[in-house]
Amino acid sequence: MTSTTPKKVRVPDLALMKQRGADDPPMQVCLLKSKIHRATITDGNLKYEGSLTIAADLMEKCGLTSYERILCSNMANENRFETYAIPGDPGSGQSVLNGAAAFQGKRGDVLTIMSFAHVPKREIQHWKPRVIVLGKCNRIVKECGI
Repeated sequence: MTSTTPKKVRVPDLALMKQRGADDPPMQVCLLKSKIHRATITDGNLKYEGSLTIAADLMEKCGLTSYERILCSNMANENRFETYAIPGDPGSGQSVLNGAAAFQGKRGDVLTIMSFAHVPKREIQHWKPRVIVLGKCNRIVKECGI
């Protein structure tokens, strides 16, 4: 039977870091980055691989990028689910649940769509998420942080 010596884990010496002029260790906070509030589901497509199709102009306005992970909250049935955003036709007002996500709501349900970012602690005081609020036909009625 052989014995192995456990490896030593190097722990940063905070006192030494301060002596060298370094600030506290870098810390990041997960904050809201983009939000589309009150998006009405316009369709569902079970045969598609997955995701949520969102009109490209709405994605651009709130800062969502293609294939970005999103958290969705359905106001009609209280379901929350994660998927990713893909751009739909600009100006179409599209909000289409695809693949397994299509089981999370139906045409006419209202969603809140959110994405988050890890922001360095020193920048959180000035952080402003990009938020749009939609009305009829998924048209923008209010903007915040844009």
